[in-house]
Amino acid sequence: MNDRQFEALHEAVRAEPVEFDGLHAAYDPDSGDEESAYRLATPDGEWADLSESEFRERAESNPWYVSNWYFWERHLDGRSPARRAFLRRLEAADHHTVEERYEALSGGAEAVGESDATGAEPAGMVTEWGQLRIVATLGADGTRLYHLRHHADADAPLTDLDVHTDPLDARRLTKFDDRGRYRPLKTAPSLPTGWAFTDLRAGDLLSAMDAIYPATVENWYREEAGDLDVTHWSETAERQTGIYGIIDELDREGVEWIAESCCVDSQCLKRREWQFAEGDELSADGGTGVFPCREPCSLVVAAARKWTTLEREEEREYTFHLTPSEKEQIEEIVDSVAEGEVDDIREADVYEGANRYRARFLRAKRMDDHGNLGGVPTEPDDHEEHHEDEHADHEDDEDDHDAGDDHGEDDHDAGDDHDEGDDAHETHDADASDDQ
Repeated sequence: MNDRQFEALHEAVRAEPVEFDGLHAAYDPDSGDEESAYRLATPDGEWADLSESEFRERAESNPWYVSNWYFWERHLDGRSPARRAFLRRLEAADHHTVEERYEALSGGAEAVGESDATGAEPAGMVTEWGQLRIVATLGADGTRLYHLRHHADADAPLTDLDVHTDPLDARRLTKFDDRGRYRPLKTAPSLPTGWAFTDLRAGDLLSAMDAIYPATVENWYREEAGDLDVTHWSETAERQTGIYGIIDELDREGVEWIAESCCVDSQCLKRREWQFAEGDELSADGGTGVFPCREPCSLVVAAARKWTTLEREEEREYTFHLTPSEKEQIEEIVDSVAEGEVDDIREADVYEGANRYRARFLRAKRMDDHGNLGGVPTEPDDHEEHHEDEHADHEDDEDDHDAGDDHGEDDHDAGDDHDEGDDAHETHDADASDDQ
């Protein structure tokens, strides 16, 4: 506790009683002697009829309670309810006393929070948020300091990481994955490793998190408060215009396939709360993420346009001749691509169906010079014209993909510019992509 914190408490109790996290303080000149009208209480004791000097002595003997009150009620005054609630979550404030939290925040040691000169992660209270690891520590006079890194780097010394203190760096650091590929979906489980933010103040921590996982704090808070406004698939599809207006043609089974393809833990860290319609739940697993997904995101909307056009096609029967192993290999290739495992299969792993050499052998054996499986054209009556149409469709798909990326980037960056919870309402009117 410092002089500024005591003076703030003294001024506060002169106006009205203070009750916060086990600290009770009041000034009641009508109770008797105006010079001995102060009262202070904590879980450790209660002291009444105190003079101003005695009130200060008791405050100094309970410094954690005073500095804790000052941090939350003065230092963070004006912070949005969602962000305040999240910061309190980082130290489990609703489940532990001030003493327990201060001991944990300081790591049980005399040092209070400054990054260790040896490069080790400071001891404190740890929270995982998606792929983020957040360590809350205690700074001077009850100030909180926060340390942020990828959870996979939990045991890495700072000397092995790219260390930052400017929260605005977070956007650049997380734009590409560890393989250098652009991340259009910020909540995809592809957050790059190898970086750390140290000794962040509360506002800087929240700014960094806005850049990494926009709107997740606000949506988490809304859900905790029972106020999460969910927009289901049917409503989202019906409001689309322009080139995305066709997605309401997808039937319920098609939406099930979308949810199974895109909205699972392996593809997105959000927990899907939207369903096909109000009261009509999808059977696909919605994931287990800590922060909710309140409506189909822009990438799902953009992809749904392609799936809608594909689902317009009628099924046809083709005849191919494959060995049992070749059939299983094709199934393995599809599965490996779908699970993003192709890059993990080494050239020497020839027993893997999606091995590059195995796939090339299958292509050499079973595809003709036009890339037709078994030499069977997709359109037997008009082979060349079909290939030209297919090429044009592919170019259109690339345009759609680019538009979806741009649209998704705007959606998921929205939280950077807003401190309040309104950024949680991501705009998914997919025709907005056309304006960018």
